[in-house]
Amino acid sequence: MAWAYLSRVAEGPSAALSDLISRVGVLEAARAVRQCDLPASLLSATAQRRGTDCAERDLELMARLGGRLVTPDDPEWPAWRLLGLGQLDPGRDPAATGPLALWVRGAVPLADATELALAVVGARCSSGYGEHVTAEIAGELAGRGWTIVSGAAFGIDGCAHRAALAVEGLTVAVLACGLDRPYPAAHHRMLERIAETGSVVSEYAPGVAPLKHRFLERNRLVAALADGVLVVEAGLRSGARNTVKWARCLGRPAMAVPGPVTAAASAGCHRMIREGEALLVSEAAQVVDEAGPLRLSMPTGTSAADHLDGPQAAVYAVLPQVGSRQPAEVAESAGLSVPATRAALAGLELTGYVGSDHSGWYRTAQAG
Repeated sequence: MAWAYLSRVAEGPSAALSDLISRVGVLEAARAVRQCDLPASLLSATAQRRGTDCAERDLELMARLGGRLVTPDDPEWPAWRLLGLGQLDPGRDPAATGPLALWVRGAVPLADATELALAVVGARCSSGYGEHVTAEIAGELAGRGWTIVSGAAFGIDGCAHRAALAVEGLTVAVLACGLDRPYPAAHHRMLERIAETGSVVSEYAPGVAPLKHRFLERNRLVAALADGVLVVEAGLRSGARNTVKWARCLGRPAMAVPGPVTAAASAGCHRMIREGEALLVSEAAQVVDEAGPLRLSMPTGTSAADHLDGPQAAVYAVLPQVGSRQPAEVAESAGLSVPATRAALAGLELTGYVGSDHSGWYRTAQAG
């Protein structure tokens, strides 16, 4: 109840309130806010909403929506992801702090959903080219176990989410409003699908409207919840550049896909590449090289899997780039017996080249 009350009072990032909670605890912080027993730095910041206590209503509403309030006390809090936000200087940017708490809808614990993740952002008025590249990269990475994080906006954001959903991968949508107000409204059905298999997240309490400054505040969470940020199409004044700024502040790699030199939709990407703000990438393998887990570098044009031989090489070769297959299907395609195929799959799993789930066996990101 105290966390929900303070989330409503703050309505977004508040370094001073977060500091108060860390010093005196959430219960005492809530009491101090209610009774105006606060340092000067918090008096004005909490004056507007400290009399609005609808914590019980907010929690009940989220429960009806199948959601919950995740706080730093909870096991699913993505602590190591958000750690970098706590090291920034809020004096330079008021948003440079971690979220007070996170309102979440989704079946997958947030810490698990963001264990290996890529943020994909870009133009709202995307072109066919941008949507094609987004679907190729996001779909392939989602099929290889990466979570796709984005902001559920029109254009590149929506395309990235849909690409992950299409291959039954995980995706996380970070909203700039309360979770009871799907935004944009036209993406209501998509957000419902994301909540069924991944997570829809916001630091804003139910009912909070999507205002311009909240999108900029939201961008830091998109960057923080991922291993890197990929920009596909961005104009010169695109908000995607703000997400790249946060990625660089947090030490995350920022990447951009180039487009035709005549395309205004790619002018922002070209500028970020030219000015050293983002690395040029054009395919999923290059994203993995920049943002994936550390691994030994291989000669250009090869991957670790090229050094396999025998049944393991045959089995790995017939596993699809996106999606998964059952052992019997793999055995038939590889020309091996089912026992030999299972043994090869077990060996490949030990080396990290393949993984398995309820749908079958699939390639992982490690083999490139």
